Amino acid sequence: MRFIDEAVISVKAGDGGNGIVSFRREKFVPKGGPDGGDGGKGGSVYVVADDNTNTLVDFRYTRKFEAKRGENGRSKNCSGRGADDIHLKVPVGTTIIDTDLDVVIGDLTQVGQTILVAKGGDGGFGNTRFKTSTNQAPRKAIPGFAGEAKNLKLELKVVADVGLIGLPNAGKSTFIRQVSSARPKVADYPFTTLVPNLGVVDVGTHQSFVMADIPGLIEGASEGAGLGIRFLKHVARTRRLLHIVDVKPIDGSNPVENARIIINELEKFSAELSQLPQILVLNKIDQLDDDECDAVCESIVAELGWSGEVFRTSTISGIGTDEIKYHLMSEIEAEQEREAEDADFAQAQAERFARLEEEVRHNTEIQKEAYRARRKAEREGVVGDDDDWNEEDYDVAVEYAPY
Repeated sequence: MRFIDEAVISVKAGDGGNGIVSFRREKFVPKGGPDGGDGGKGGSVYVVADDNTNTLVDFRYTRKFEAKRGENGRSKNCSGRGADDIHLKVPVGTTIIDTDLDVVIGDLTQVGQTILVAKGGDGGFGNTRFKTSTNQAPRKAIPGFAGEAKNLKLELKVVADVGLIGLPNAGKSTFIRQVSSARPKVADYPFTTLVPNLGVVDVGTHQSFVMADIPGLIEGASEGAGLGIRFLKHVARTRRLLHIVDVKPIDGSNPVENARIIINELEKFSAELSQLPQILVLNKIDQLDDDECDAVCESIVAELGWSGEVFRTSTISGIGTDEIKYHLMSEIEAEQEREAEDADFAQAQAERFARLEEEVRHNTEIQKEAYRARRKAEREGVVGDDDDWNEEDYDVAVEYAPY
């Protein structure tokens, strides 16, 4: 299945049925009076978060969704039949944007969450509604009201508590394979991971959190280089960032400079995003002997001026991964408990994530336009629908994997 995280669709709610003008016609009942019924209500369009869906690929082929109109009213004061509503199923983590007004209609972050995106039109009144003591034979009826029509953009951002960031081949995919049952591709070349991979990390009885392996960022990712322009937005919903650094890169590069590349790209992409709590993971320590390991790790931390949490791991052998799991679980639970007990803190958190979502969405749109302009210039002015963001085909979809 292909991983598609953006789609543009149009929705049209059904129009209401027309009210009718009708009069009773019974034998021996002269002047029977009006009996025109009201029209039925048009179908509405809803968007529902479904945990059995993990990509927006269905909306790449079917882009128009239209609910049926309500039936017209009938005689004998019978109302027309209302049309059925349409429910569009999307993955959890989908943001719905009205592209005409450039406003966010809703953000589906929980399974079963439902948002009305286009309301069906009400049915018109039949002539029975207009009967009065002075007008006992009204010849007036109202047509049904039009249903709403909107152009929507669906944006999927993975919902995870922890996001893994780092240069390609830093060991992110191996890490998530080690702590969960997610099985992303692992190989000894860059950009092995082409889509975000999600894994459920089981820490203990009824204790777990979701981790997202974000495809490798490179220098210039915030400006469209590599895969960063496509997937950097997926770290916007995370509570913690796990920054994995290879202490002995196979290409001989400097681990400190590699770490700074990621830090700088986050800051360029979003100032709010760069303020998310980060944990530094010095990975692949199995390639160093004990004395060299201490010296290298201490040097990296000192040169970075890192004051936050630091862990040493060998993801391929599992060294140090359990300590990170327990630490993350403790941090996430403590934050969730504080949100439940402190209303002011919970409100501040909600506002912070709202700012982050808006900033990431705004910056992503700017970068996409710049990317398309560069591609167009590189093609020497050849005009075309250069929508590489939405048309990339992948063989793997985001999947949750239990521990």
